[in-house]
Amino acid sequence: MTKLHELSKLSARTKKRLGRGIGSGKGGHTAGRGQKGQKSRGKVPLIFEGTKIKKSLLKRLPLLRGKGKLKPHSQPVVVNLKFLNLLPAGSLVDVKTLIERKIIGEEARILGVKILGEGELQVPLTVVLPVSEGAKKKIIKAGGKVVSQESPKTAEKVKIKRDKHL
Repeated sequence: MTKLHELSKLSARTKKRLGRGIGSGKGGHTAGRGQKGQKSRGKVPLIFEGTKIKKSLLKRLPLLRGKGKLKPHSQPVVVNLKFLNLLPAGSLVDVKTLIERKIIGEEARILGVKILGEGELQVPLTVVLPVSEGAKKKIIKAGGKVVSQESPKTAEKVKIKRDKHL
């Protein structure tokens, strides 16, 4: 028969269930909610600070107009030129190649990639991605070429401008 002091200890304690009686560890009477007031009684949103408007959090945040102002804004994955030296000379630089060489992660398929001009490039490459002006000059200087491909946002702006003129 095993003895009580020979039992192995449990690695994780179970979560305390609030307000389920005195025996639950955190229960009975106020159950950790303080005494009186709105927050002790019902569900209150996290950003709720009472009915005051002058000092409220929403008043202190900057005003953003239009739809989608609360959505997260995604930006493309940035790759600097110095990392492209890992690729063999004359290779085609696109999202697939960069993921295979583990220069960027899988999230780049969704977010997109942009090449920036930090560092020097010693290998001639053919780039088929959106590129900054500085990076474009350095790629051409190294003997490579940039196949013009605009970022989705820029392409959309150009399309809108073209449509206005027609």
